[in-house]
Order: sequence, then C-alpha cells, then structure tokens
Amino acid sequence: MESALQSNFAAKKKAMPCHNQHLNNANPSQPEHAATGSTKQVRFANSSPTISASSDPREEDKRSETDIISTVQQIGPQLKLLPLNDQIRELQTIIRDKTTTRGDFVFCADRLIRLVVEEGLNQLPYTECTVTTPTGHKYDGVKFEKGNCGVSIMRSGEAMEQGLRDCCRSIRIGKILIQSDEETQKAKVFYAKFPPDIYRRKVLLMYPILSTGNTVIEAVKVLIEHGVQPKHIILLSLFSTPHGAKSIVQEFPDITILTTEVHPVAPTHFGQKYFGTD
Repeated sequence: MESALQSNFAAKKKAMPCHNQHLNNANPSQPEHAATGSTKQVRFANSSPTISASSDPREEDKRSETDIISTVQQIGPQLKLLPLNDQIRELQTIIRDKTTTRGDFVFCADRLIRLVVEEGLNQLPYTECTVTTPTGHKYDGVKFEKGNCGVSIMRSGEAMEQGLRDCCRSIRIGKILIQSDEETQKAKVFYAKFPPDIYRRKVLLMYPILSTGNTVIEAVKVLIEHGVQPKHIILLSLFSTPHGAKSIVQEFPDITILTTEVHPVAPTHFGQKYFGTD
C-alpha cells in the first residue's frame, strides 16, 4: 500500500512540475538564479489574447531586449541609457503602477531623478588636480570645470530641480514654459528665464518624460537663440519613447540625451501624479 502511494505521488509530481523546476529543466546547465533571471528583462507583459500555448516567454524577452538595443543603436551614440539593474527596474515599476500612492510615487521618482542627475554630471568635463590629505599625502584626483547650469522645462521638469541642487548646491537653474497653442496645437514658448551668461555654460536640460519630443525641440531652439551650442546641452530624462529621442537627435545631432528607458509606452501621467494634480 505504501509503495503504491509513493508511486502515485511520484507520477503526479512528474506531471505537474513547479515553475522553478520547469525553468531549470529547460536549461539544466544554468543555475536556478540564472534561469529565472532571464525574465527580469520583461518591461511590459504581452496583452495579446491570441498567444500560442507553445510560445516561450524567454524568447519573447530576448526579442524585446533585442528590439530595444536595436532602437538605441539606430538613434545613435547621442542617446545614453543608464545601466539597467534591479534597483532601477523597481523604481520604474513603481512609477508606472497605477495603484502606487502619490507619496510612494514622489519618493521613487526622486530616487530615479537623483540617479539620472548623478550620471548627467558624469557627462560634464573635468580637469585633473592634486590635493593634500590631512595626513600630508598627495592625492591625484579630478574636479569638474566651472560654467555649468540647469534648465527645467516647466512644469514636470521642475520635479528634477531639487535632485540637481542636492548634487550641486550653488548651481544656477533657468526655466522654460512651453505649451500647445490653442489654435495651431503646436508647441509655443510662453516664458524663458536663464542666467545672463548661459551662452558660456554647459546646460543640463531637465524634462522627465520624452513622448513626441516636440517640447524639448522648442526648448533647445530657445537655448540656441540665447547662444547655447547643442553640443553643450545634456538632456536629462527618466523615460523616453523611440520616436521622441529620434526626433530630437535628428533635429540636433550634437545634443546628448540621458535616460533610464526607451519604450513606446511612456508614463505621461508623471507630472500630474508628482505634483498631485491628477
């Protein structure tokens, strides 16, 4: 009797493998964490109701990541992505989740903004220097060159100002207000205020969501009118669509775009959620 029960249990276990067991059996040469890690690259679930039962989700993940890499390469080296890790992915997930409370949204958005700002500062020029330590030793290091400033595109761009000030306490920040004209529906500049010597500065242009790219294009045109060269502009963004990034680079080939993600679906609710106007 006992042997019969054991045989029955073994048969059921073989017929209904657990999820982790299924992944491990698919590639026995990889450790468990490596097998399950491949699914971490998924950004959006496939919402199509006609998915074949035999389709391999790992192959879908690979194609998705391949498409993203191909898109970035097509846009060119002007587009720079932050190295993806689980910390960034979690922040992106919480920001995109419609059930996220405003408090959690702002907290995670500020964290992601800080990461983008830090990497943006890393794109600025620096010079080598030597300092003396408290013990009297010489240390060869670097220091950033002076002449940098920030410019936020109102209103959502203002969410990134504090992150920049947290990294550069005395940095000067200008503002641009661009809205759609009621008659033509085209982006129109309503307000612009910059440091008087902005034409001599490197500009960190802040705008968290790149959807169509039209707003940023108008903002860059205003900066150019004030003497700023596109090669001295670094656009700091959290999320970008391929169309938005491509439009900006095509218009201004010398500009640098820094973002955490390129995907056709951008969280356009960001500004309303961040400022509590949703």
